Amino acid sequence: MDINMSIAKLVKYGLDTGLLPKEEKVYATNQILEVLHLEEYSEPEEIGEEICLEDTLRELLDYAYENGLLAENSVVYRDLFDTKLMNCLMPRPAQVIDEFWKRYEHSPKDATAYYYKLSQDSDYIRRYRVCRDRKWVTKTEYGDLDITINLSKPEKDPKAIAAAKKMKQSGYPKCLLCRENEGYAGRVNHPARQNHRIIPLKINDSQWGFQYSPYVYYNEHCIVFCGEHVPMKIDRTTFRKLFDFVKQFPHYFLGSNADLPIVGGSILTHDHYQGGNYEFAMAKAPVEQTYCISGYEDVEVGRVKWPMSVLRIRHADETRLIDLGEHILNVWRGYTDAKSDIFAETDGEAHNTVTPIARMRDGMYELDLVLRNNITTKEHPLGLYHPHAELHHIKKENIGLIEVMGLAVLPARLKEEMECLETYLVSGEDIRSNPLIEKHADWAEEIKKKYEVITQENVSGIVQDEIGLVFAKVLEHAGVYKRTEEGKQGFDRFVHVL
Repeated sequence: MDINMSIAKLVKYGLDTGLLPKEEKVYATNQILEVLHLEEYSEPEEIGEEICLEDTLRELLDYAYENGLLAENSVVYRDLFDTKLMNCLMPRPAQVIDEFWKRYEHSPKDATAYYYKLSQDSDYIRRYRVCRDRKWVTKTEYGDLDITINLSKPEKDPKAIAAAKKMKQSGYPKCLLCRENEGYAGRVNHPARQNHRIIPLKINDSQWGFQYSPYVYYNEHCIVFCGEHVPMKIDRTTFRKLFDFVKQFPHYFLGSNADLPIVGGSILTHDHYQGGNYEFAMAKAPVEQTYCISGYEDVEVGRVKWPMSVLRIRHADETRLIDLGEHILNVWRGYTDAKSDIFAETDGEAHNTVTPIARMRDGMYELDLVLRNNITTKEHPLGLYHPHAELHHIKKENIGLIEVMGLAVLPARLKEEMECLETYLVSGEDIRSNPLIEKHADWAEEIKKKYEVITQENVSGIVQDEIGLVFAKVLEHAGVYKRTEEGKQGFDRFVHVL
């Protein structure tokens, strides 16, 4: 391997993408030399036109390992090192912020397009990993559900896990969402973020940060986080903050995970929201029943045709939605309906909250309020309104904001399991005899009954469709009011007390 060529290719990549101005070519080259512990460099005469970033970084990482610069040749250590290399090409945070707001003056779309491209070009969003995710769409009675098997998050190797256990516990940064991640070199139990840039925003008269998710589950998947490390809490200010953002970026939606365990997101310790430039199935779902709420007769209110229990409110003035949203939340927090198995609290523990999503559509502001309850029972110890045990072979994890809106983020294990299951479905072999897929046996029996002919040609499509239908059931399980006449009557009873 010619290390000079690999260095030259990385610098050319920076120039080609616009990360690096031509005036900084020599500077960036010397920064890379320092990272690689090299003191000399000879510019190659021919570099080539197209630069593949993944291949170029692989060459540089192989060189680093062969020359003792990596403790281990594993994904954790390689990611820490290649992020340090990418930082050699990066503009300083103030430059990115200035360019973002300069473009914002032309249009918010121009600003986010610039920032999204930079977040990918910088390798903060690793395009070559994201494209490995398995994605498809399943048609259901609720619309087209998005299904993803998440393969872009690298699995930690045993040596990295062991090293992390031996490390002294650090409180810096306090979590993955803290502003202190920007420029942080990382460690074996915390990702490197030298190539990360954050856009500061003013939300509800306080400092917040705007960034993209490195895993991009949908188009321009962004995260808006509080400038301080404070826990998530759904209240009136939540709705104000959601609309403050949507007013600044009307082409984006913004939503919040619920603020209680089981029905909340994976990070409840740092107040944050997720949004993006994407229309989910829930946003497309129609209103099937309209209501009129006393004192808010000017606000459009309706029950959405969706497996979970969603109230959609619309108005041209977002303050009316903030007022009504607060009223609905406060009533729901204290609402008990034993007939519908809804209890506001048990033994002093609160159970009711909402998952709110704000957007602008056709010149009107919209707020979707998804009613949530995290009560557990002996029969359903992980949550009564959580995927029940018979669906855990596909989805056992919490149903957060992204799933609520109609995008299944499924575990990586399913890729291998489904490939194996497809083989067994075609061959007719005993599924229960294989430990890898025996958990899917009951489900597979139902699939066999449903389809007269399963062949090598159609089995993948069948399995994908059936996974999508399982996800629809997952959402039904998470709905506090079921899609039955009794469930709809229960929903109506709640609305009538508003």
